[in-house]
Amino acid sequence: MKLLYVLFIAFSLALVGTKLVLGFWDFLFAGNFGMAVFIIFTGMSHFRFQKGMAMMMPDYFPAKMFFVYFTGVLEIAAGIGLMIPKLRALTAILLIVFFVVVFVANVNSSKKMINIFKADYTGPGMNYLYAQRLPMQLLLIAWTWYFGLYLK
Repeated sequence: MKLLYVLFIAFSLALVGTKLVLGFWDFLFAGNFGMAVFIIFTGMSHFRFQKGMAMMMPDYFPAKMFFVYFTGVLEIAAGIGLMIPKLRALTAILLIVFFVVVFVANVNSSKKMINIFKADYTGPGMNYLYAQRLPMQLLLIAWTWYFGLYLK
């Protein structure tokens, strides 16, 4: 949930910045900027906490480290794509699909009680999944839909 601070702080700073620089509140820019910073931040974490993230994937998944790095690059690319108006809608759709797919890894991680930061089995478990991760995923999907597709 600490990651949500990144989203809300980046959004707030961008919103105030547009008011100061442009003279109006640019919610479209601020919303996409907030998500871009958030998703780039999480993408970069794939390179710092790669072992724990590989543990999140189901056991039958091949080439786990490749997919950890690949999804990290995809997340960084998605952050950039949200900031390019011609790519925003497609990026938002793909990012929503990504959020749904990655939730499967979150379910697996919670069942195994994986702590991605320590790469061990001391994680918060299923209570975290239902109380925090699922609501956060729904917020991220709604945010991406609203600012990436609905608000034009």
